[in-house]
Amino acid sequence: MTQTGQNTNNIDLNQFNQVFFEECAEHLAEMEQILVSLTDAGPDEEQLNAIFRAAHSIKGGAGIFGFQDMTVVTHVLESLLDRMRNHEISFSESMVDLFLEAGDVISMQLAGHRDGAEVRQEAIDQIRSKLQQLVDSGTVVPSSGADESQMEHGTDSILPPASDSLAETRHHYELEFTPDPDIFKRGVRLESLFAELEELGELVVVAKLTDNADFSTFDPEICISCWHLTLDTVASEADIRDIFEFVADVDQLKVTEVANYHGADTDGVTAEVAVVAAEQGVVCQDLSGKQGGDAVDIVVGRRAYDKNELAPGAYGRRPSEAESSIRVGVTKVDQLINQVGELVITQLMVSQAAGVLDPVLYESLHHSLQQLERTTRDLQQSVMSIRLMPISIVFSRFPRMVRELAAKLGKQVELKTIGDSTELDKGLIEKITDPLTHLVRNCMDHALETPDVRIAAGKEATGTITLRASQVGGRIVIDVMDDGAGLNRAKILAKASERGIPASDAMSAEEVWQLIFAPGFSTAEAVTDISGRGVGMDVVLRNVQAMSGRVNISSESGKGTRVTISLPLTLAILDGLSVAVGDEKFIIPLNSIIESLQPTAGSLNTINGKNVVQVRGDYIPIIPLYELFNMQARVTEPDKGILVLIDVEGEKAALLVDALLDEHQVVIKSIETNYRKVDGTAGATILGDGRVALILDVNSLLQMRK
Repeated sequence: MTQTGQNTNNIDLNQFNQVFFEECAEHLAEMEQILVSLTDAGPDEEQLNAIFRAAHSIKGGAGIFGFQDMTVVTHVLESLLDRMRNHEISFSESMVDLFLEAGDVISMQLAGHRDGAEVRQEAIDQIRSKLQQLVDSGTVVPSSGADESQMEHGTDSILPPASDSLAETRHHYELEFTPDPDIFKRGVRLESLFAELEELGELVVVAKLTDNADFSTFDPEICISCWHLTLDTVASEADIRDIFEFVADVDQLKVTEVANYHGADTDGVTAEVAVVAAEQGVVCQDLSGKQGGDAVDIVVGRRAYDKNELAPGAYGRRPSEAESSIRVGVTKVDQLINQVGELVITQLMVSQAAGVLDPVLYESLHHSLQQLERTTRDLQQSVMSIRLMPISIVFSRFPRMVRELAAKLGKQVELKTIGDSTELDKGLIEKITDPLTHLVRNCMDHALETPDVRIAAGKEATGTITLRASQVGGRIVIDVMDDGAGLNRAKILAKASERGIPASDAMSAEEVWQLIFAPGFSTAEAVTDISGRGVGMDVVLRNVQAMSGRVNISSESGKGTRVTISLPLTLAILDGLSVAVGDEKFIIPLNSIIESLQPTAGSLNTINGKNVVQVRGDYIPIIPLYELFNMQARVTEPDKGILVLIDVEGEKAALLVDALLDEHQVVIKSIETNYRKVDGTAGATILGDGRVALILDVNSLLQMRK
């Protein structure tokens, strides 16, 4: 008996910790998103329920995985939200800041368990005290007025005191709980579920064991009992069912309210059954020692829990639930993508080897290879879509930042987001966050005026920042727009001259705006904790270029500024055109190609010492690839070679190559990891013949040629 009991209690849940960390972070993000979107009217019923569910899920999950310290704040937060749902406490605007502060504290605790980060106990005690005072008084009061004695006790001391009005609404419930036989295999601890119920009021639990229970073959992982519970509480039936939300189906839990409650009738239990129950961590009471009948009753009183015990909670996801998604580690996805990439390369090798075979004699083989190519391409696209994530993951971080900065700067700002569902590679999601953060902070500090200045200029007092994402071809375009004062051309030129940066009044507007990307460049009058140190825009440019992206700026005085970031849809795969230059092959991304042509001598000219080609009235500069890469080429005269016209955000160029070879869907490999950085390239790929071909970065090529 003792050994089986130990096996039951020693279920290792550490392997599932990462799942909890991810779900907890999602719940916190959901809470924050709802809170920062609230208007003065406060949350509607759906929003309030969503916040409550998030707090409830965090508390339950923390209990499952033994992070009992995280239930301290969530318990009081849940109690407060429940009273708000019951219209016992009215919403006030100051609650938003309090709830956001509570979310920050829970995030801090989460980071402590996940990353080993520092956890400040004083912050936990302070927010718990603020929330408890709000539960007790119904209004937000300063933390200095907190009852310090509450902060010295455990979680039991933070329960709201029962008032006369609450006592009048006490209910008496009888519950019949018939769990699945495999409930213990899912790691569900019934004593922790009973502890959750006991927090609601006075609880008596009776376990019914069927008469065919054979303790000689007892399996502690199989549940052979049902449970009768009597609960005296002020909570509602919905609160009770919330506790069983992830444990029982509707037909497995029956809740009946008892009009006249006089306590539970209980029968005695055998000593043997009491031992079995005790080994499962259940406190049992042998009342009379009576045996016989169709069932044996176990009476469970209020459990004497050790406050230092990190007991798992009662929540566990039922295996029969239909899941709309599954969680897979990024490493596994990357491995799958790499393996599919190797499959593509192998398929190209086989196709190239079969290309020399007679298509008539080997018609069946060629047909099979064509089918293999289509299937491989479909498989690759399906696998790549796994890494695509909505950009709303990034956009959702900014409403709170805008809200807090606006209050700090004394400005009124509205944040709008467009195209939240636009998807891009997860690797880009992680890297684009910092550049966008810099841009939004600049909008707040530099671009948008204070309300009085805006009103004097004939504008609305509230400024607007718009984040817009869209997919154009094989690229993602993100616009950060504001309706502020716009960039000051004279001020930028003066600052550039002061810092020794070449600049003149003859520069075009686009050239002047590009000056703000110089390292250390800032037009701020004073250094603040928000900006002014000249660190920001150069980071934006550097990070975006590292993702094979490009940044453009347009601005109109008094109307606002727009910063446009253009990125490839993914950093793992692209459709490209292979071209020959001498003995080497290069891949040009298809989404950058306009057309290819063989120019005539009459269409070639020289402007300012640079060769250009005239195409339908436009003079497009020619970039000889053999010169950029210092190679021997078979063709050096443009009229004897092929020009590939490329377009990057409106800027055009013509790449001079020896010949066009074939169109490929290529897998991008990091050339820096395996060799070193090569200017003008975005990586490399392996062709069907086993040779390595460089993938051209058309953005860098344009910059190198200037």
